[in-house]
Amino acid sequence: MKLRKVLSISRPHFWLYEAATFVFFGAFLAAKGTEMLSSVNFWVFLLYFLVPANILIYGINDIFDYETDRHNPKKVEYESLVEPKDRPALYKYIFFTNIPFVFYAVFSDINSTALLYLFLFLFFATFYSAPPIRAKARPFLDSFFSAGHYTVTGVFGYFLMGGQYINWLYVLAGFIWCIAMHAFSAVPDIKADTKANLETIATKLGRKYTIMLCMILYALAGILIYSVVPVAALISLIYFLLLGYCLSEKSDERLFKIYTYFSYINVLSGGLIAMSLIYNSL
Repeated sequence: MKLRKVLSISRPHFWLYEAATFVFFGAFLAAKGTEMLSSVNFWVFLLYFLVPANILIYGINDIFDYETDRHNPKKVEYESLVEPKDRPALYKYIFFTNIPFVFYAVFSDINSTALLYLFLFLFFATFYSAPPIRAKARPFLDSFFSAGHYTVTGVFGYFLMGGQYINWLYVLAGFIWCIAMHAFSAVPDIKADTKANLETIATKLGRKYTIMLCMILYALAGILIYSVVPVAALISLIYFLLLGYCLSEKSDERLFKIYTYFSYINVLSGGLIAMSLIYNSL
């Protein structure tokens, strides 16, 4: 398997999700800005969450999702299909891009709290797709595990940079936000997942009620985080309205097209919230 395909499997349009969460919603809040730039640990794990972590998340996902992915047009048009013959090579890429960072974490000066959250990330990222848990095939647990690996990335960054007293309300809001992100991402896959007998939060609730749940979750996250980051409440309202439009969209093709724009919308909204946090810390 060529490196180019491995990078395609790692979803470059999602690379900033983990990396930006680590930087702006974790490390930055603890280090208070530019202090983190002088830390070797910061740069090591910025690199990790930018690419290798995504090879882990999506590589394992695609290895165990072949039966549903082969029915899904987006794996040809938007992403890459991992066939059974690709698995041995992909396992090697996952192992050799992730294990060095795990060893570094264990044998460096990283504090035990940060190390705990790094292993929680590895747990959520791996067993979201892999058996014996395979949370992805367990409705509601699928969104919990997906939100879990994003959320603990930020918590890891916070404690890695020496943070002591984390705002757990802020973490809860982020967790709920990520549940909404995941649940909506499962909607375009309903037909393919149903054909492969894969149960997800979206196949369980159906298109309409999954989108409605996402609207409620974004609104709740905005309310919870308002006291910490007021601009997030406005952004959650924008998501609420966008999903309201998706609710009225009857065409699967157009809904998928809207879905493809959400990676850019998520990065933009995350950037605005991050800039608000930076402004508040000055």
